Amino acid sequence: MKPNSEEMTALYLAEHHRLVKQIYRRIGSLVAARDLVQDIFLRLWESVPDKQTTTAPFLSRCARNAAIDYLRAEQVRHNYLNGFTDAQEDMSAPSATSILLAQQEKQCIERALALLPAQTRHIFLLNRIHDRSFAEIAVMANISQRAVAKHMAKALKACENALYDHEAN
Repeated sequence: MKPNSEEMTALYLAEHHRLVKQIYRRIGSLVAARDLVQDIFLRLWESVPDKQTTTAPFLSRCARNAAIDYLRAEQVRHNYLNGFTDAQEDMSAPSATSILLAQQEKQCIERALALLPAQTRHIFLLNRIHDRSFAEIAVMANISQRAVAKHMAKALKACENALYDHEAN
């Protein structure tokens, strides 16, 4: 049975101060701690299935999780304001070896494409470089979309084989 408003008020009055202190110790902001406790009780009011889940340990766990979520969000905000996203922060300058490897792989793909029939190479470039759909290429080349798909499969297989051969050597 869901707690009534009197029970929820009594629980709020009994636990509010303790939860604010607990969250404040973790995040260092009294205003944010108060807001988080308000959010916890609002969520409880909206979704608690019964009184037994509104125990002190349960509320402590809710407070801990709210503080962790808050700190994570603050870190994201901080990174954004400083011009970094998680992906950018993890990126480092490519090494000379990785640059050389990328150049070699590009050359392998270019050689593989040069060996393809002209129409297959043209279809591949239209799709991968010029971002044309199979339907658009079919109209341009006056062939079916299925034929376009077969040409693309052939070109992709050639690129895959070229890269595999390059790695094997």
